[in-house]
Amino acid sequence: MNLLDELRKLGVSVDEGVKRLGGSAAIYKKMLKTFAKMMKEYAVEPDYDGKDYENIIEKAHAIKGASGNLSVTPVYEAYSEMVDLLRKGQPEEARGVLVKILPVQEKIISAIDNS
Repeated sequence: MNLLDELRKLGVSVDEGVKRLGGSAAIYKKMLKTFAKMMKEYAVEPDYDGKDYENIIEKAHAIKGASGNLSVTPVYEAYSEMVDLLRKGQPEEARGVLVKILPVQEKIISAIDNS
């Protein structure tokens, strides 16, 4: 199975992402590689400090933006919800969202890395 088909199965809106990049699947795949690297740099771990989470908001916001630009829909939706919850002072609820998305996020990143 090719990368784009695999990502579709994981809920990524590939066609929308390709369209955002002028219809070029090659550019989209290149940007996905950059996205995977960024995800490793900005990784948010579920054991973050529930009292001092400003840094987590910044990381989650960056991931939200990058995943939204590439239509990595499951990641975008989860991190959007996390940012909202964190800004409302609900770090434990945000942690729950993170725990749910991490397995999907790992599959997406793995598919990109292995392509």
